[in-house]
Amino acid sequence: QVQLVESGGGSVQAGGSLRLSCAASGYTASIYCMAWFRQAPGKEREGVADITTGTGGGSPYYVDSVKGRFTISHDNAKNTLYLQMNSLKPEDTAMYYCAAGSFCYAGVFPQNYNYWGQGTRVTVSS
Repeated sequence: QVQLVESGGGSVQAGGSLRLSCAASGYTASIYCMAWFRQAPGKEREGVADITTGTGGGSPYYVDSVKGRFTISHDNAKNTLYLQMNSLKPEDTAMYYCAAGSFCYAGVFPQNYNYWGQGTRVTVSS
């Protein structure tokens, strides 16, 4: 089993920044891909970005709406995933979830991830 705990959410004004963190614990040796998802009220869960953990991984993936504004990264030594969010927009308002799986498939889809955190809320006001 793998446990994921997110932190770093909050309320900011448009144009501001936030950094989300996701600490992984448990059997992390089984994890080779981690991702961030978000879900706004009344909408489906959306994949934001993913990254291959460990060495030798490919480039991170980003959904078009966050390219150039968000950066995903992973600290192998700390088993922690990050999402640096800059130039935030009101449409970025959502609950953000960390997810972990054994492989980064093309695209970021919830069914490809076995483990999920409880979420951290991000609110961006105009």
